[in-house]
Amino acid sequence: MGGHKSFGGHKSFVVRKAAAFASIFATSCGVVPAQTPPPAPAVSATAVVSRQITETSEFIGRVTAIDKVDIVARVSGFIEERLFAEGQQVKKGDLLFRTERATYKAAVDQARATLAKAKATEQNAKLQLERGKELLRSQNIPQATVDQRAADEAAAQASVLEAQAQLDQAEINLGYTEIRSPIDGRIGLAAYTVGNLVGPSSGKLATIVSQHPIYVVFPVSQRDVDYKRRVAQPGSAEQQSVQIRLPDGTAYTYAGVTNFLDVQADPTTDTVSVRAQVPNPEGQLIAGAVVAVTVERGPPKSALTIPQSAILLDQAGRYVLVVGADKKIEQRRVTTGVEKGRNVIVTTGLKEGELIVVEGIQKVRPGQTVTVSVVPGT
Repeated sequence: MGGHKSFGGHKSFVVRKAAAFASIFATSCGVVPAQTPPPAPAVSATAVVSRQITETSEFIGRVTAIDKVDIVARVSGFIEERLFAEGQQVKKGDLLFRTERATYKAAVDQARATLAKAKATEQNAKLQLERGKELLRSQNIPQATVDQRAADEAAAQASVLEAQAQLDQAEINLGYTEIRSPIDGRIGLAAYTVGNLVGPSSGKLATIVSQHPIYVVFPVSQRDVDYKRRVAQPGSAEQQSVQIRLPDGTAYTYAGVTNFLDVQADPTTDTVSVRAQVPNPEGQLIAGAVVAVTVERGPPKSALTIPQSAILLDQAGRYVLVVGADKKIEQRRVTTGVEKGRNVIVTTGLKEGELIVVEGIQKVRPGQTVTVSVVPGT
């Protein structure tokens, strides 16, 4: 009996040692007990929404001044004064240059004297004719003499008209010594300084361009028939509104309105020029600059939009990560349309109200369960 108990105790000791050895072996081999699974990753999602979107087309346009005037000298003379600062705004009638006046003032005085002399001659011829007619009634003068005096009076009247015309021309030339702005606008660089001799052959002295309003001209493809039908002449109810985007990408404050469609196409580009008139009260648009022109095409339509940040791209194309009703991530292929600010139009692949991941995209993969925080769309 005693030996049996000793054998049993020894067996129990061996089992305990084997279990301890197995535990140490398992630990040394990297086998650990089962642990609690990690929490589901957190993502932010937004709903696919339907918005009223107006379809647009974009073109490249060039800013053009409505009025552009090259200032030239109408008469020859030395520039005595320049009465503007280059680049300043000028009004119609503002004095810009003054050239020497003495020569043209003298010509006016001379023309006035000639006119006075012609009037005196005319007065004398008139009196001689009246006397001749009185003498003719008493037959103290021949008819031929009276006829000659009548001709002399007519010639004197013609001389008065000629002298008056010469005086008018002299006064006009004197007025040309003061060169004034013919339009409202902004004046550019002066080509001549004070002291230079200028005249009709000197070319432009400066250039003035109007700034408010201003034109934007852009080419439209001949194939764009729908848009061309919507462009109309001034005063028509079918005039089209356009939006301008500046070279730095910012939107221009004021909208323009189309007012002209060219009567012929450019044979080299197969395009027709369209012109829009745009307000420019601050002078932000400068003649000759290139801008982007956005044109609305038809009435607003309902379209699904999502944030651009939700769009992912791989070799197969564009896709988004959709959060299903079971909080699992699904990869969904989509077809996108035009961009609208921070959003983009989705034409296929999504339904209104579905949740798409916008933040935490890099932390999840298709089929994974996530914790969702819904954020409003932009």
